[in-house]
Amino acid sequence: MSTILPRIPHEQIKVLILGEKYDLSIAFVMPAKARALNKKYRKKSYVPDTLAFPLSKNAGEIVLNISAIKREAKGHNEPLAHFATRLFIHSCLHLKGLTHGPRMEREERRIMKKHYRT
Repeated sequence: MSTILPRIPHEQIKVLILGEKYDLSIAFVMPAKARALNKKYRKKSYVPDTLAFPLSKNAGEIVLNISAIKREAKGHNEPLAHFATRLFIHSCLHLKGLTHGPRMEREERRIMKKHYRT
């Protein structure tokens, strides 16, 4: 099954959140690989939609599970591009050091308002 990936301004968002010199890699994986990574590195057994791995102060990797993102976008009744953009922003904020909570949610809304185009 082929999955059409939505257009997301990855580079613009990365620079806004993490800076121009931050070295970010993005991996698109199938659900089994996402689960294996989640289990190995986070000791969690569920299939995640995204994972963020800081590698150093100026480098990190974001793992995106497009199958889960597509399913969750439908469940949230959001367009795929909107939901995928929000998750990418969320992952970048984790790499910046933010944790779940009101500050992260405010930053997600601010960046979405500025950079998401329908």
